Amino acid sequence: MTDLPLIIAAAHFAADRHRDQRRRDTVTPFINHPLALADILVNEGGVRDPLVIAAALLHDTVEDTETTPAELEARFGAEVAGIVAEVTDDKALPKQERKALQIAHAAHASPRAKLVKLADKIANLRDLAARPPLDWPQERRDGYVRWSAEVVNGLRGTSAALEAVFDAEVAGFGLA
Repeated sequence: MTDLPLIIAAAHFAADRHRDQRRRDTVTPFINHPLALADILVNEGGVRDPLVIAAALLHDTVEDTETTPAELEARFGAEVAGIVAEVTDDKALPKQERKALQIAHAAHASPRAKLVKLADKIANLRDLAARPPLDWPQERRDGYVRWSAEVVNGLRGTSAALEAVFDAEVAGFGLA
């Protein structure tokens, strides 16, 4: 990685913006999630692009905090802000529509955004297996795994390493 200051600045910004948030298990600090994406990308996917790593760290800031796309662009540049924009859901839309749009948009995302989305799905499946939300019955968990697989189908051809990791995570759920 050639731009360590960018990555550290992104991690610091994300930690600040997510400081009062927890994952769905209500115990885990939210910042663990973007850090997991960065770890997956670097250590399992072999990704060395600092823009991808920075975007992974920032990927939920617009969706889940008061951060604006313009603020990300001013702090981290148009490329990072663009990647984040590609993986950000419009929370004004109903949940089912957002989920359908993730499936529809996956194949048309940039290669960098596809890497972030792959890492996001891997991290989410790992969290679901290790610390499922207390209010999610098994049927909802299974549905999330199946939906994630539909999203990832549109991302295929991006990273053989990350796709293999994702497939192994799905296999761990034992769904056909």
